[in-house]
Formats: sequence, structure tokens, C-alpha cells
Amino acid sequence: MAEGQNAKVQEQDLNQLLQVRREKLAGLQEAGKDPFRHTKYDVTHHSTDIKENYAQLEGKSVRVAGRIMSKRVMGKASFCNIQDLPGNIQCYVARDSIGEDSYKDFKKYDIGDIVGVAGEVFTTQTGEISVHASEVILLSKSLQILPEKFHGLTNTDLRYRQRYTDLIMNQEVKETFIKRSKIISAIRRFLGDEGFLEVETPMLVANAGGAAARPFMTHYNALDEDVKLRISLELYLKRLIVGGMERVFEIGRVFRNEGIDTRHSPEFTMMELYQAYTDYYGMMDLTERMFRHVAEEVCGTTLIPYGEQTIDLGKPFGRITMTEAVKEYAGVDFDQIPDAGAAKKIADEKGVHYEERHGKGDILNLFFEEFAEEHLIQPTFVMDHPVEISPLTKKKPDKPDYVERFELFINGQEMCNAYSELNDPIDQRERFAAQEAAFAAGDEEANHTDEDFLNALEIGMPPTGGIGYGIDRLIMLLTNSSSIRDVILFPTMKTLGKESQ
Repeated sequence: MAEGQNAKVQEQDLNQLLQVRREKLAGLQEAGKDPFRHTKYDVTHHSTDIKENYAQLEGKSVRVAGRIMSKRVMGKASFCNIQDLPGNIQCYVARDSIGEDSYKDFKKYDIGDIVGVAGEVFTTQTGEISVHASEVILLSKSLQILPEKFHGLTNTDLRYRQRYTDLIMNQEVKETFIKRSKIISAIRRFLGDEGFLEVETPMLVANAGGAAARPFMTHYNALDEDVKLRISLELYLKRLIVGGMERVFEIGRVFRNEGIDTRHSPEFTMMELYQAYTDYYGMMDLTERMFRHVAEEVCGTTLIPYGEQTIDLGKPFGRITMTEAVKEYAGVDFDQIPDAGAAKKIADEKGVHYEERHGKGDILNLFFEEFAEEHLIQPTFVMDHPVEISPLTKKKPDKPDYVERFELFINGQEMCNAYSELNDPIDQRERFAAQEAAFAAGDEEANHTDEDFLNALEIGMPPTGGIGYGIDRLIMLLTNSSSIRDVILFPTMKTLGKESQ
């Protein structure tokens, strides 16, 4: 049979099965057994509770609920497998135990239906822990066919678009998102124990600053003003430091109008924290302790498998300056390069692309990205970035062309970004002016002057350390996930029907 004809036959078969399910529902409703009438079901145990505590529960009554994932009907007795949040459990359903009418109904239930099962815990002759049902109640009728009944759930695009189906069919996906929740909870507990206050700051802002990224634009009808979605949490959190809230953090969504790949999503989760009276060395110590703590609490170990690597979060993290990293991996010592002209000349020789507006510091960063990043597999703090790419960071007193900033790299990926925060309002105004000039020269990701933030700095901000963590990348690491979309429940997708436009 030709491929097109085969697909057509499969579609007809699927439509017939879907129609049968609707007819079953109509029959139940006509008989006064509408499954959607149920408003609750008192669950006493989950599948894993029963399996892990079998010695205490054998012969005891339990009530479980979940989705029928498999079913074997054998005359007067049947087996089905019920999937709930943590796992699944087998149920033995016999006519003599639940009654003849209920058993007739049960035999008509479909894969995907949601049921409540009451019964006693026992072990079958094959040794499988099960529930001997005394009651089976249909709680929700599934009117669709689960994917594996036909084509399987192998289409990545479909998995992301229909995450609800992905969670049903792939237990490892569900476990990833359970772990995501635990990771975020562990971070909150760790910071709470460190004396940090969790706060919330605006998502719709007049000036989207604090990072090098293009913002999304929208219009606020009530105020008749154009506003932006935030690209960072930084500038409002620093205002709180000015106000005397000495340790603050926020976990929230930020939005950047940029490309999508395995490490970038236009909508992602950021955690930023700011601590008065410390610097970027304090932020290094805090970061190292937090990563280690979260790994131990959620994963039970500091040895984290990721792809072909094993990341060791238990050892002291490496520390290297950006200049040292470029010297080691590119063979170029930027301390010996006098100016932008000389930097561009060496970039031409090494085949590093740059823009005419770029200065020496910009080109140093380009060299780092081109030659050094991929080598930083084990946790490494890359310190002392050039001032040109760090408009909100305090300069190094002995090297004013560089700033007190670090990024943490693991497996060649940036995991966080931290500073000794710039608290000099005069210097900050000059940095904003340089950013405005960069924007005028074509840098769409440059920051804009924020007068209210400058006013806050003029009131006075204490010496402060700050850091931003990409929560999704940390979760990728701790769940051994290769794509950021695998750790975002509903990742950004092109609207169906627009792919060819």
C-alpha cells in the first residue's frame, strides 16, 4: 500500500476510534453514570507509597487514583495499570469483587481514562505488588487516543507543544519537572537561611536595563505609554539595597527578544540576589556554597553526570581571569596589546570577527568566547571583565580598564554573572552615556540611561555584591538535560500554521 494511502487508512481508523469513545461517553451519560459529575476522590496513597511501604500495607485498604495506561481483560477478572504522579501500580479487578454491573462498565474503559480504585494491597503470584480492587470509579473519560497507540510520541515539536501528553507518556520528563520544583525550593531555603528576603519587582518597565539584550515592546493602554518587558531584575533590586534591605533576591521570568537555541529561550527564569557590604569575592563564595548545597539536597551527590562529563561540584571551583583564559587558550596576551587598533589587528590575524565600534575590551571578550569558553568544563569562575562590556560594575582600583565581575562556567556554558556593584553615581552616569553612544552606533543591546536609578545611587548605595543565575541552565545541569526546552514546561514555540510564512 502506498504511503499516502496507508496514512489515510490510519486516519480513518483513528477517527472511528475517537467516535467510539464519544459514543461510550454518551451511553454512560444516558445511564446516569456521567464520569464528569464527580467533583473529588479521596486518595489515601500514591503508587510509590504502596510499593515502598508494602510490609506495613499488605492486606490494608487503600484508595488510589490515576490514568489507565494498560489493561488486560480475562473473562471474570482483569488487570490494569494505573499511573499517578510518582509512578504506577497494577490493579486486579474481578467481577466478584466489584459487582457484575461495575465489571461490565470497567471492561469498556479505555486506555487514558482516569479512575479511582479502592481495594486491598497484595502481591500477585508473579510477585508484583498490586491493589485487589473492591471498587473502580470512572472519574474522567479520555476522548483522545494516547500517541503511542499510533505514531508514538517521538516528535520533539509535538512533545513541547503538548507537554501534557509528554508528561503522561514519558515518566522521565515528569521526573525532570518534579526535580525542577525541588531545585527552586532548595534555592529559596538556602537563601532564606542566609538571611535573604524574597521580593517581587515590576515586569513591565519604562527602561529595560541591567543586561545586554533587546527587549520586547508593548503598549500600556491605561497610561497611553509604550513599555517594555524586563530583561533583568537588577536595577529594581539595587533600589531596594539603597532603601536599606540589605539582602534581597527574586526568582522570576525575564524576557529577551533574541534567538532560540539549546541554551537560549526568549522567556526564561532568572534568579538575582544583592547583598550589601560585600563584593564579587563574597558572591563567589556564596555561589559555590549554593550550587553544592542544592546538588546535595536534590541529587544526593555533588558528582553530577552531564552528557559525557561528570561535573564535580564538591571540589573548590576554579578561578581564572578573562585575560589569563585568553592567553592560555588563544595564545594572545591582551595585557601586551596597547589599544583597540592593535586588538583589531590581532583579531584579523586570528580570524575573529568584530564590529568597527568595538574597543579593545570588546575584542578581548570575543576572543574569550571564540577560544576559551568550550574548555571550561569543571566549575570555573572567569573574573575581571573589560569595562566596555560591564556598564554596571565597579572598576578594579589597580586596573581601571577592567571591572570586579565574574561569570561561572560549567561544561563550557555560562551559569551565572556577578559583580561588585557600581555605586558611584557619577561614574554610572558616564557609563550610561557610553552605552547610549554604543546604541547610537548600532548596538541594539546597549543599556539606556535610567534617571530614577541614578537618583537612587545619588541617595547612596552601600558597597554591594550582586549575582544573576540562569535557573533553567542550573536545572539542565542537575537533570542532565541537553536543551533548555527540556526544562521549561511550555517553551516558546512558533504558532502552528505560521511555520511557512
